[in-house]
Amino acid sequence: MNIIKPITNWLEIRASAPAYTGWVLAGVAICFFGAAINTMAGWLYAISGVSFALLGIAAFLPPRSLTSLSVTRRPIQPVSAGDDLILELEIYNQSQQSASLLQVEDILPFVLGKPIKKAIETIPSQENYRCVYYHPTQKRGIYRWHTVELATGAPLGLFWCRRQRQCEATAIVYPQVLTLTTCPLVDEVGQEESQKSEYRGKPLQTATSGLVRSLRPYRLGDPTRLIHWRTSARYGELRVRELETVTAGQEIVIALDTAGNWHTDNFEQAVIAAASLYFYAQHQQLQVQMWTASTGLVKGERVVLETLAAARLQEEPSNQPPQTYPEIWLTQNSLTLSILPPGSRWVLWQDLSSPLEKLINQDFPGIIIETEKSLQPQLQKSLHSS
Repeated sequence: MNIIKPITNWLEIRASAPAYTGWVLAGVAICFFGAAINTMAGWLYAISGVSFALLGIAAFLPPRSLTSLSVTRRPIQPVSAGDDLILELEIYNQSQQSASLLQVEDILPFVLGKPIKKAIETIPSQENYRCVYYHPTQKRGIYRWHTVELATGAPLGLFWCRRQRQCEATAIVYPQVLTLTTCPLVDEVGQEESQKSEYRGKPLQTATSGLVRSLRPYRLGDPTRLIHWRTSARYGELRVRELETVTAGQEIVIALDTAGNWHTDNFEQAVIAAASLYFYAQHQQLQVQMWTASTGLVKGERVVLETLAAARLQEEPSNQPPQTYPEIWLTQNSLTLSILPPGSRWVLWQDLSSPLEKLINQDFPGIIIETEKSLQPQLQKSLHSS
């Protein structure tokens, strides 16, 4: 059986291989031919001849019906982990005859899932057939594959053949982004920057769309950094600076230690945490950038999500973490916590082989993540400082 399978696959891809009914008919034809030789009966020769002719036609027609079919793929829209990819194929029948009883198989990478098979009843001559299907995702990543297989046994079903078509595909699965209602890791960096200017040597500057800075009542969701406290105290209600944008001093870097050693589950949590912190900082109207060892500093929602989708542990470090801005450093190596720039924070996934005492006397507050607990509430808790 182990020998027959590779031979059958080879025949299906390069020529055509007998189906079960084909083997049965071939056996019957051989039996009739043997009987005809022994008895010299003409009708036995006729039956065996017709059987062999059917086998020859059945072996020739399936590859011919696939020759005129071309396959193109529409771009795959990125999704977040847990959502379904929408995969669209267009099959064009270039021949003057309709193609029927086809099977389309999209050869996905094994880490993404099993190959998807779709049956097609008929494709009229000179027409396109659009094949749309959905594939679930569980893990972030950038997935690439190159092959779509067309298969058929039409019209007699005695022989089966498959033909591969090059059809490049790239599917980007973004990491999950947690919704944070509060995050001291980010909020306290912003408060320090608003009150102190030790990281840039000059006071905080703001810019508006005009010379007049207007104030309006506080609305749910407004960043607390934009509250004008003196005016709020005067009116007895919170007032927020409108059309005011921070232009200096509110820059932070979310730095993911992709060059370090990680446990796989911890690293996946760290990627989710990095994405969640980045979007929370953006919502708080901070100037935030993302850093990884292979890409350096990047910013922009799509670029950051693609960077985190492609992030791998133990990457070859081609960039050093910036020392000019405060960082939120995500790591599993506690020894790296002592070399952060001023004003930084850290998130540590504790390595069980590394004693917790190594964290004593650290100058920067942070959070120790317990992997067996939910990540979202841990990112929202107050900071740990020895």
